[in-house]
Amino acid sequence: MALVELSVVEQRYHAVIEVLSGAKVTDVADRYGISRQSVHTWVRRYRDGGLAGLADRSHRPKAHPMQTPAAIEALICELRRAHPRWGPRTLLWEMGRRGVEPLPSRASIYRVLVRNSLIEAVARRRKRSDYRRWERPEPMQLWQMDIMGGLLLADGSEAKLITGVDDHSRFCVIASVVARSTGRMVCAAFAAAMRAYGVPLEVLTDNGKQFTGRFGGPKAGEVLFERICRQNGIQLRHTPPRTPTTTGKIERFHQSVRRELLAEALPFASLEAAQAEVDAFAEHYNTARPHQALDMAFPADRFFIERSPGQLAAERELPLHLPAGLTTVPAPAAGAAPEAPGAAALPELPVPAVHHLDQLERGRVRDAV
Repeated sequence: MALVELSVVEQRYHAVIEVLSGAKVTDVADRYGISRQSVHTWVRRYRDGGLAGLADRSHRPKAHPMQTPAAIEALICELRRAHPRWGPRTLLWEMGRRGVEPLPSRASIYRVLVRNSLIEAVARRRKRSDYRRWERPEPMQLWQMDIMGGLLLADGSEAKLITGVDDHSRFCVIASVVARSTGRMVCAAFAAAMRAYGVPLEVLTDNGKQFTGRFGGPKAGEVLFERICRQNGIQLRHTPPRTPTTTGKIERFHQSVRRELLAEALPFASLEAAQAEVDAFAEHYNTARPHQALDMAFPADRFFIERSPGQLAAERELPLHLPAGLTTVPAPAAGAAPEAPGAAALPELPVPAVHHLDQLERGRVRDAV
């Protein structure tokens, strides 16, 4: 026994001896500052088990009716080890899909992961109910766009990723890898997405110089992105400065890209290899990866199914007003040698000069480089 426990047992032993020697239980209880019931308990336990019976006993219950069954706990650990990025919510969804009974709660799965050292316990964060959550009721009503870095190439350079997600469905509409995130490259990716999916009603971005010219100084004018939105009837919205949670959906998409793609794929051999990997990830993200914010549905389910065929056709038939030659794939140079039969075309992404935009609208449109 520890010294503290031995001292406690010794005090209890002295109290029991006094009672067995003829002292009144009330007097002994007052002298030791305990209740009469405790004195009677000590005497009974001493008679049953001797000195060892006076030691502290465990208060652990004999049965645990709410304890996670061993088979289910083993399944949770097995799924987590096979899929290290799956958290409690995804594990709960997967176990429900497999028909596991009884289905544990998300909190129980979290405790199992902590107990088996598969994740580290973290301090409780701000409650979800404390955030004001908003979402457009239908797809194509709002796109969120942004630019992220961190796409390292084998030659030591860093590429950028132009991204866009539909606010209602979280469907990735833009995932374009570029060497430099100039205003023209951003607009080219935006134009390609509108040709593929239609024209959104609104676009939400931060205050980057590729998206707006309002912080460009006294001579600031309309940048190319603003002009495209204006000419196509798109309401362009910007977040207040230093408020990344306003574009939380696109920021969460960036987090998924970093965790599920860049953590294992870096560095990329080339821009073309990076684009191929990003395209594969976006396809999986849209059609095969359950989204927690959508009740474990796939983004493509919301983006396409909730619109009628007539609505889809109408969106694609809307006339687009785009500057001539706005594309990420340049036309082949005159006199260039033809490709060998069966060779895969790997387009180069150009970095146009600023004066190209001046030819589009001299004095009004400014390319943000």
